[in-house]
Amino acid sequence: MPDSEQVKAILARGAITADDILALRHRVFWKGIVTEADAELAFLLNDKLHHNADPAWPAFFVEALTDYVVTQAEPSGYVSEDNAAYLIERIGRSGCVDTACELELLIKVLERSRQSPVSLVQFALDQVKIGVVTGAGAVGARRKCNIAAVEDHETEMVRRILYAFGGDGNIAVTQAEAEVLFDINDATDHEHNHPSWSDLYVKALANFLMAASGYQVPTRQEALRREAWLDEPPAGIPAFIGRMLEGGLKGVLNAYRAPDPIPDATERWTKPRATDPEIAWAAGRIGRNGRLHENEMALINFLKSLDAHRHPRLVPVLDRVAA
Repeated sequence: MPDSEQVKAILARGAITADDILALRHRVFWKGIVTEADAELAFLLNDKLHHNADPAWPAFFVEALTDYVVTQAEPSGYVSEDNAAYLIERIGRSGCVDTACELELLIKVLERSRQSPVSLVQFALDQVKIGVVTGAGAVGARRKCNIAAVEDHETEMVRRILYAFGGDGNIAVTQAEAEVLFDINDATDHEHNHPSWSDLYVKALANFLMAASGYQVPTRQEALRREAWLDEPPAGIPAFIGRMLEGGLKGVLNAYRAPDPIPDATERWTKPRATDPEIAWAAGRIGRNGRLHENEMALINFLKSLDAHRHPRLVPVLDRVAA
């Protein structure tokens, strides 16, 4: 990183110029390693001057800090619990990520790492929840509406986070991820949510529940892919839900591999399974606020199409909606 005099000069000027960034880039990357001191000074400059920096600053900031967290801090290529705690403490001291480049850093770290702790992806998803529900933080600053509803770009941020976390050992959506998705869904105005949210929500929760029911699930990119017709003008929620059930979800179903059949149909559910608590938890979350919304009914109808593999814990929930 530059010497203290260079940093002092930038801070005294109150702006980060293009020439400053070129000098920073040379000083940081020429030696082939981003040190802890480099990382702290990058955070310092961003904390003080992100609002008055050359457009090239975010790219440098994200590149340098991602390199430090993912490839320089041990274990290289993996984000340890300690590294995740360090990043969360540095960009979310108030519980909320305030700047756009810090938010991009968070997602880039998830994308670049081979594996990250669940705590880091949950923190990333929480940033979307905070922005959507309260309008706070970097997510809230981008919002176009002033009601608690998921916008299209926020859905795509969630999709990007879920894709990023689908690395080594994280093929299926986890309970921690599902919990934040339930929270967002429960707290938002369904009439104003973008249709892309319903599509992603149903696919992600179906992925979680099908994995917990013993299915072999496809990659997240395949299971959670965005449908091309989501970019067409909306034709109302009922029409959209119908199209989702007939199109996207049925297409995704073919990518799942059913559990091997068991001679005695009752044997599957009489023996305790590691995922039974997850199924019980999800059954309690669906419709927890007292009524089922359209996307929850779409999820239920999709799961009911898997009649041969119903889990007893899900049956009361599934039977709340006529097929």
